[in-house]
Amino acid sequence: MKLSPEEIFFRAFRNKEFDVCELSFSSYTVGVSQGNSEYIAIPAFLSRAFRHSSIYIRNDKGIKSPADLKGKRIGLAEYQLTANVWARALLEDEYGVKPSDCTWVRGGMEVADRPEKVKLNLPEDVHMEPAPAGKTLSQLLADGEIDAYMGPRTLSCFDNNHPNVTRLFEDSRSAAQAYYEKTSIFPIMHVVGVRRSLAEKHPWLPMALLKAFEKSKALALEALSDTSATKITLPFVEEQLEAAKSLMTDDFWSYGYKKNTKVLETFLEHHHRQGLSARKVKPEELFWPATLESYAI
Repeated sequence: MKLSPEEIFFRAFRNKEFDVCELSFSSYTVGVSQGNSEYIAIPAFLSRAFRHSSIYIRNDKGIKSPADLKGKRIGLAEYQLTANVWARALLEDEYGVKPSDCTWVRGGMEVADRPEKVKLNLPEDVHMEPAPAGKTLSQLLADGEIDAYMGPRTLSCFDNNHPNVTRLFEDSRSAAQAYYEKTSIFPIMHVVGVRRSLAEKHPWLPMALLKAFEKSKALALEALSDTSATKITLPFVEEQLEAAKSLMTDDFWSYGYKKNTKVLETFLEHHHRQGLSARKVKPEELFWPATLESYAI
């Protein structure tokens, strides 16, 4: 089934509906830290993204730099969304803005009264309040009732060119490139999960899936590199591909545990520090043991 991430994650974490599925990295980590995850991951990272472009502000609220977010009211759909974990991590590491420095307003982006799909127990110094009943985050930002918004999707008020709604990082691409040059971190958003009972019954399955996803990615990149006919409806594909390789090497979208240890450790550190993990999870705990290494000839 080809579903939106929101539907996949809701059905996977609420009702455990799937044998194999894409999983939110953050929601999955919450379950691992609590010792009650029905899934075990493989290190195939189907979604990765820099999140400098995921922070939106009112340009009439005195926010001229990331540090100006201190004391502001920031809307978000769910505190534990992976994109929001990474965005808060970058704000803290690079600009000194801690989660406790802001007030978080949780609600639906375009549909009011969205529930948090994973139960959380946040630190006492993290200030969270619900959006007013019947109001969306897009409405709140458009009306100036919140100062900023953080999330993986744009809001309609931004898409409709509201004059007072802009991105925090005006040139988010350059900001993300500078961040990568400094940290070598390309944030991981989603992993592939296998029902744990199925993996235990068929121990060969997780590695077989990892090999399949690695082969699929290789085929996709081979097709993307074929300049005879563009494979996606986007101009300047060749130039963007060359730029990514120049910045991040040919293996710019790496799968595998060992190649991504630093990214995983950074995420898990912030996930715990932000109050989302019941304990600090070790990177190797996230994955089926056989997928942590591979044979050599």
